[in-house]
Amino acid sequence: MPITINEIIKAGQKIAKVIRRTPLISSESLSEMSGVELFLKAENFQKTGSFKIRGASNKIFSLSPEEGTRGIVTASSGNHGQAVAFASRICGYPATVVMPEGGSPAKAASIKAYGADLICCGTTSDERISLAKKICEERDTVYVPPYDDPLVMAGQGTVGLEIMEDLDDVAAVLVPTGGCGLISGIATAIKESKPDIAVYGVEPDGSNSTGLSFRAGRRTALERIDTIADGVRTTIPGELTFPVVQKYVDGMLTVTDGDILRAQYLILERCKVLAEPTGAVAAAAVLSGALPDLLKKYEGRKVVALISGGNVAMSTLADCLSKSCP
Repeated sequence: MPITINEIIKAGQKIAKVIRRTPLISSESLSEMSGVELFLKAENFQKTGSFKIRGASNKIFSLSPEEGTRGIVTASSGNHGQAVAFASRICGYPATVVMPEGGSPAKAASIKAYGADLICCGTTSDERISLAKKICEERDTVYVPPYDDPLVMAGQGTVGLEIMEDLDDVAAVLVPTGGCGLISGIATAIKESKPDIAVYGVEPDGSNSTGLSFRAGRRTALERIDTIADGVRTTIPGELTFPVVQKYVDGMLTVTDGDILRAQYLILERCKVLAEPTGAVAAAAVLSGALPDLLKKYEGRKVVALISGGNVAMSTLADCLSKSCP
């Protein structure tokens, strides 16, 4: 196993000075709508606007000054890049972020504002990760993976610790899933502490590499990705993260882009909380009503859906809301 509950606890201690302890938000109307007692773990309120600062800071704070001053490079659709830029700035380390072409302008602007250099490359995770690793080889800098790293996974797992500490009698936790750094950390924290709590991954049906891999019993790559949720546009789950998913995750669920947009709208309307499309993926699995068997299983019980981030440009938000307004 690449990580254990002990590594996650240590990560929590290491990053406590930087991260916020994010709230669990409940809504009577959303709970009535879904048939479960729904709680939203609001990582959109986290530093840099997403959960990513947890893993990035745990990795970067673990570097020696000699490693850090050589420079840090990462690949990201945006949220991880912001987190790496922010944590690097705290330590005084130079950072470079490789983002996809046509990526979120809001996320790109934040990366630059945190002082990192920005390079745009391709549209897939494979393309930007390949370039980031090439830059590291050429410059002798440190690569900070977006998900496939034990320290990153352990940092993300602190979300699971907080959920268990802040809410009794949790029946299930739903997590948006891309490269699986977040769900592998959360699932390890939960299953090694309270194995009766179910953990489900949720993906858009246009970017479901983990679900395909989960059912096939091996890592399976997608040839094409098509989803509004830019944070989970991942071709294939990670080498280190996927075995954790196989061991600890109870199931994989899929939602449509329409489900995601509707969930984003309802979270904003009923809770006054802004989620980016990726951040609404887990809640969409509950609010869409498309999963009657799952909802019946947890009827009336406490279910947590993770809002992974809230970084969205206002122009994009307006477009999303216009598509989802009832």
